[in-house]
Amino acid sequence: MIELLSPAKNLEFGIAAISAGADAVYIGAHKFGARVNASNNLSDIKALISYAHKFNVKVYVVLNTILYDKEIKEVQKTIDELYFFNVDGLIIQDVGILELNLYDIPIIGSTQMNNVDISQIKFFEKIGFKRVILARELSLKEIKEIKKETKIELEAFIHGALCVSYSGRCYMSQYLANKSGNRGECIQPCRLPYSLVDSEGKILAKDKYLLSLKDLSSENDIEELIDAGITSFKIEGRLKDIDYVLNTTYYYRQKIDEILKKKKLKKSSEGEVFSEIKPDLEKTFNRSFTNYFRHGRQKDILAINSPKSLGKLMGEVKQFSGNYFILNKRQKFVPGDGVCFFNKEGELKGSNVIKIEGEKVFLNERQDLRLGDKVYRNFDLEFNKLITNKNSFQRKIGIKVSLKETQKGIYVSFKAGNSFVSEEIEISKDYANDKELSFENIKSQFSKLGNTDFYLKEIKIDFFKEPLFIPLSVLNNLRRDLVQKLDDEISKNYKREKGKINKESAEPYFLKDLSYENNVSNKLARNFYIKHGVSKIDSAFEIKKGDKLMTTKHCLKNYLGLCGDPNLKEPLYLINEKKQKFLLKFNCKKCQMEIYSIE
Repeated sequence: MIELLSPAKNLEFGIAAISAGADAVYIGAHKFGARVNASNNLSDIKALISYAHKFNVKVYVVLNTILYDKEIKEVQKTIDELYFFNVDGLIIQDVGILELNLYDIPIIGSTQMNNVDISQIKFFEKIGFKRVILARELSLKEIKEIKKETKIELEAFIHGALCVSYSGRCYMSQYLANKSGNRGECIQPCRLPYSLVDSEGKILAKDKYLLSLKDLSSENDIEELIDAGITSFKIEGRLKDIDYVLNTTYYYRQKIDEILKKKKLKKSSEGEVFSEIKPDLEKTFNRSFTNYFRHGRQKDILAINSPKSLGKLMGEVKQFSGNYFILNKRQKFVPGDGVCFFNKEGELKGSNVIKIEGEKVFLNERQDLRLGDKVYRNFDLEFNKLITNKNSFQRKIGIKVSLKETQKGIYVSFKAGNSFVSEEIEISKDYANDKELSFENIKSQFSKLGNTDFYLKEIKIDFFKEPLFIPLSVLNNLRRDLVQKLDDEISKNYKREKGKINKESAEPYFLKDLSYENNVSNKLARNFYIKHGVSKIDSAFEIKKGDKLMTTKHCLKNYLGLCGDPNLKEPLYLINEKKQKFLLKFNCKKCQMEIYSIE
């Protein structure tokens, strides 16, 4: 089955994602997740799991930082509690976790494990991983090749922010600020401006965001990804606002449902989303979009002028004066909207709309606009209010109702998915004076499902001869009793999938020597690799620093058209605002760029 997987910053965001159509959500525990600012207490996770399972929605908990020896006991305690909460899976990076008591919780290999190499993925499959989250850099062709050789579930990112480094292989934040990306504390140095210079100091690019990628969008690739073997489609964004979570989840829900209908496939959860919202990916946070390397190397992947959200392009300036502008095409703005544009220096500038007079859009302050400037709306007030309204998304499970006359009275059953409840009651056999009204009253009363998680999908009514008169109070009591029974039955019937890591396996790891890029930071991880035939293991960068800070598929020589330039004076360097200098090396065989510290 196909799964749409959405981010949950917290309990509220998780419920919102479910209401907008997520088949699964991923959420951080109180510690040990790769977004330290998206941590949650375990009681909230328990509540989210309980709510999600009503809709057969899965909850995966993220424990994907590298760990230190002193943290192992606390990690085990966390896993113990999550198991008894009925968690659907753990997303991990540190293989030391595999040496703990995992009960039968399914294990998912985080993208932080750098799931690029088919040999590594096959190894994880053999020792019992349920799923691996593939590196964002993989193309459709590479995904197909992996699927041909494995049966393990494959998860792919389809939307959101892109790390410029291969995930789990970036040490710039640790190097610059002693805050590790592999410990959930990344300061995002890739979103800062740099200058590119050659070996003679010539400036090739000045104060540009040379490592800041656009955001990923896969709206046109879903069907091909399904055909390639992806079963879980992941939206990035555990630090994003709730409007982003709702907008992107509902957008991809609709997109995926169209393809599932076409292919006669099923989604993995229950319930339908009722909403009049028209989702628009450009109306919530985005740095403009790229499909990255999904169809091979692409040129236009950098948000080179700004790492901030652009929003939606509204038009070009055809007239301006003071603090107002007029666009070349009429657009609806309202006071409170946010707009932005690039000034003549190439800097992104923003302002707020304060009033509208005809075609004139007035801003809260004078702006340095020019004719032809592109104006973006990076905050759409009306859309934000609409999409975040608590009633804008209603997720309901369809109930099939059957009412039959019996010798003693009536028998009523409610069925939703695989859950079934029923009740038989005695009533006096009085015939209805108005046959049509009798049927309408029955249907009307069973439709009144109000604030429950259900809606009436189908009703069948069967009387012996003539319709019976059934008091409204009787119908109402039946409805309330059966809804409560059905709710309890659905929760009782939820069956978590089981996983099993084979701890007795001596399956050889595909590498014999591990550098600091393999992120071994505790004794259990070291023991795991030794058990699987690794002979040399370096400590993680966070323990013993190295000089390579990043490996990325993004190549500045390629981006700037410098490949093969005979006049290029290498080596090349990046220089940040603090005048710190970084050496660039280019692995042209793999078409990769590496960034090194210069001590």
